[in-house]
Amino acid sequence: MAFYDYGWKPYVPVAEKRRKAAREMEKRKKQGHAVSPVSIEGRAIAKTFWGKAWCENLEGYSDYENRLPRGRTYVRNGSVVDLQITPGAIHAHVSGSELYKVALTVAPVTKAQWKSICQDCGGAIDSLVELLQGRLSKGVMERICRQNHGLFPSPGEIQLSCSCPDWADMCKHVAAVLYGIGARFDHQPELLFRLRGVDEMELIANAGKAAPLSKQAPAAGKRLAGQDLSEIFGLDMAQSASPEARPAKRKPAKKKLVKKAAAAPVAKPKPKKKPAATQRRPPKD
Repeated sequence: MAFYDYGWKPYVPVAEKRRKAAREMEKRKKQGHAVSPVSIEGRAIAKTFWGKAWCENLEGYSDYENRLPRGRTYVRNGSVVDLQITPGAIHAHVSGSELYKVALTVAPVTKAQWKSICQDCGGAIDSLVELLQGRLSKGVMERICRQNHGLFPSPGEIQLSCSCPDWADMCKHVAAVLYGIGARFDHQPELLFRLRGVDEMELIANAGKAAPLSKQAPAAGKRLAGQDLSEIFGLDMAQSASPEARPAKRKPAKKKLVKKAAAAPVAKPKPKKKPAATQRRPPKD
């Protein structure tokens, strides 16, 4: 209580903080608000290339250096009980002595920088099919995560705000949220595009310009038959052909009716005439 008399709040165990935060989040759920906590398994905050790159980018800014260690502790112990990433803004709730609200505003990426990223990624897209399915190749992600020239914002492009009484802009609650963003990118890398106000589908359009489809017909050995395409994509493909290649339909030949010649009547053998009976003359006297 001595610390509390000098303006410090009494120490609250982490378990008690979590219980309080869980009750508050349950209230928000009942009110119809979406709740998305950050869950860290193990010591590593992020495990994917882009998630780690986000965290390393934070640690490369000297403005954040002193406050980041406490933020790592907070995010690891589950204190970020809600994290919402939207275009140009991040809203979060962090469990501390109380439940604090954190709001971050992120400036959109400049058009010139985004154009440069699209041009560079055009030659790094390994598979357009994968991109259409939402999977980005390592070459694309390396370009997007490039420090100072990718989609990661610089400190000057982020405005920080927290409802806690800490006078510093980068309090431990804000630091925890920034690390939580890296953990969220592990599972949803597309949120980085949303945050910076760009559309990843433009990478597909640029890929089409960088590698236009050839108008020359493929070699005979490299053509895929309809049956092959069905096996690759799992589709029932109707077979079709051009009018030139389609064979002309033949009309069914008329069947000639062959009349069977009438069989000649079989001549019946004439009955043989019996020889007339010989009349016996009476003997002469």
